[in-house]
Parts: sequence; C-alpha cells; structure tokens
Amino acid sequence: MAADPNILTSTWRTELPTLSGRSVTLREIAAHDLAALVDVLSVGDATRFGNDGPVSDVAVQELIDRAVRDRAAGHAFTYIITLTASRALVGLVQVRQLDPGFEAAEWECTIVPSSRGTGVFLESARLVGSFTFGTIGTHRLEARVLLQNGRANGALRKLGAVQEGILRRSLRRQGEYFDQVLWSLLKEDWGDHWVSTAPRVH
Repeated sequence: MAADPNILTSTWRTELPTLSGRSVTLREIAAHDLAALVDVLSVGDATRFGNDGPVSDVAVQELIDRAVRDRAAGHAFTYIITLTASRALVGLVQVRQLDPGFEAAEWECTIVPSSRGTGVFLESARLVGSFTFGTIGTHRLEARVLLQNGRANGALRKLGAVQEGILRRSLRRQGEYFDQVLWSLLKEDWGDHWVSTAPRVH
C-alpha cells in the first residue's frame, strides 16, 4: 500500500530525515554547526543563501534559525553535507518552494574548495533531488549559477539539467552585478539519478 503523502509531508516538516550515500551524509542544519558554517560561507565564491551582508556569527545564526522556521512552515528545507567517514562539514544545500504546492522549487548549494571535483556535489545532489522529487513531490527544480562558474555549470549538465537561458546582471554581490545561468530539472528527466532516500535500518 502506498504511503499517505500527507503523512510524508508532515513528517519532513517536523524533522528532516538523514540522507545517506556512499561517501556523504546529509542531515538537518543545527545550532552546533555555527562555527563550521561561518568557515564554509566565508569562502569567496560561496553561495550566500539570501544573506547579502558580510558573513558573521550573527548572520549565520539567522540563517540557521530561518532554515528551521522555513522547514516547519513547509517553505524550504536545508541540509548540511558531511563526509561520512570523518563527519567533517563540507557543504550546505537548500531547496525552496517557488509555488504554494512545492511543485516548482529552486535549489542552491555550496561546497568547500577541498571537496570540489571529488564527487561530493553529484552524490549530494542525487540524494537531495531524489528526496525533492520523490518525498516532497516537486515536479520542476531550478538552479541559478554564476555564468563564470564552469565547474558548477558542468556538474548540473551531468545531472541532466537543461540550460534555459542567461539571467543578465541578476545577482548583486559586493556592489557588482553578475550574470547567472538558469538551469531546470524535471521529475520525468531524473532517470538514472534516482537513489533511495528511505531511512536505513541498522
């Protein structure tokens, strides 16, 4: 018998399930992540997740508090990316609804430089994408990436994302405007990227 989607919805709004892959484990953001997140978000090209000001303890604490509120309200969810072997925090990914039903959503992700090009992003993206399309019931997932970020644009292409256009001067950072590439993924295109996000029994 299929699970009641209303039960699944209420469950993730109460607490995000941990998502486990071969080399990464994704868990809900928490207050004890503050110091590590300040380091991650202080990297020059890191995604700022809505924070336009300088990275500080106060700004990151506001991000953590907002993530918890948004998850409880069903507006968004935020995962910390850790390496399974060391439990080191190496990134952050957030998915936000673009409509009241969460049928369309936007995701942002940042990975520390030492873990880029190692497969951490692709494994994390497959876990989050499968959770978003499967459990949340999203149909369309969008991403906006700086035009000059060749690695991130290439990674989205590997996931099967379609480039829909260039958003000219759409991002302002430190007083300068940048172009972004708009990418989209549809549930029916997820194909070989599906992975299980069901809780594991130990």
